[in-house]
Amino acid sequence: AEFISLYSGSSGNSSVVRCGQRYLIVDMGKGVAYLAALKALGLAVSDCDGILVTHEHSDHVKGLSTFLKKNTLPVYGAAATLDFLDSNGIVPASCELHELEGREEDVGAFGVQSFPTSTMCLVGYRIHTPDGKTMTIATDLGVLTPPVHEALSGCDLVALESNYDLHMLRSGPYPYYLRARIESTRGHLSNDECSAKLLELVQEVQKFALCHLSQENNTPALALQTVFNTLGAAGVVPEKDCIVQAQRRNEMSPVLEF
Repeated sequence: AEFISLYSGSSGNSSVVRCGQRYLIVDMGKGVAYLAALKALGLAVSDCDGILVTHEHSDHVKGLSTFLKKNTLPVYGAAATLDFLDSNGIVPASCELHELEGREEDVGAFGVQSFPTSTMCLVGYRIHTPDGKTMTIATDLGVLTPPVHEALSGCDLVALESNYDLHMLRSGPYPYYLRARIESTRGHLSNDECSAKLLELVQEVQKFALCHLSQENNTPALALQTVFNTLGAAGVVPEKDCIVQAQRRNEMSPVLEF
C-alpha cells in the first residue's frame, strides 16, 4: 500500500491512500487540478472508492465543490461534518453521503474507522488496506486523547500533525489570542509533542509522515530536526530504524510505501 500527500499545511490538505489501482482520498482542501495529480499517479477517478473528510474547515474541504460537480464519488465523514457540507452547498444534492461513526466500515475495498479527537466534530481515520496493511491519519489535534493514542498504535504507517515550533510561534507575528488557540487543547500539535509521540510509537511503527506544517510557525527542516533529536537521544537512528518524511506544502510529496 502507499500513502501520498498531494499537499499538506495550514493552507490546504489532501492525501491519497492507495492499494494497487484502488484508492481513497482524504480531504480536498484546495481548488487545484486534482485530475492532473491523480493522472500523474496513474489513477482514474473511477478507481476511487470514496472521499474521507476529517472536518469542515476550508483547508480540508475547499476543493470538494468543484471536483464533485464533475465527478461522482461518495463522501464519508462524521454526521455533523456531512450536515455542514450539505447545508452549505459544498457537495451537490446528488452526492452520496455516508456517516462513519466509530466502528470499522467497508469503504469499497478498504476498511475505515473514524475516531474522535480533542476538537469538536473533527475525526481522524484508521485505514485497513486490501493487502492487509494499516495506517492512521490525524491532524488538527490540539492534544493526544486516549482514542487518538489507541488509533495510532499497531500501524504500518502514521501520518501525524507536526504543526508548529513553539519558539517560532511565540516570537512570531500572530496576535496573542491566536497563539493561545494554537497552543490550546483545541488547537494544533507542536513539533515537540509530535516527536514525543513518534518516540512512543517507534518500537511498532517504522514509517511516519509529518503533516499540516504551519507556513508561519514551522519549517520542514525544523520539524524533522526536532524528531531526529528526540529519537536520536533515545538511540533510534532515523533512516535506519524508521522513515520520517515531512510532507510538502504546495506539491505532491514522495510516495511512502507501507
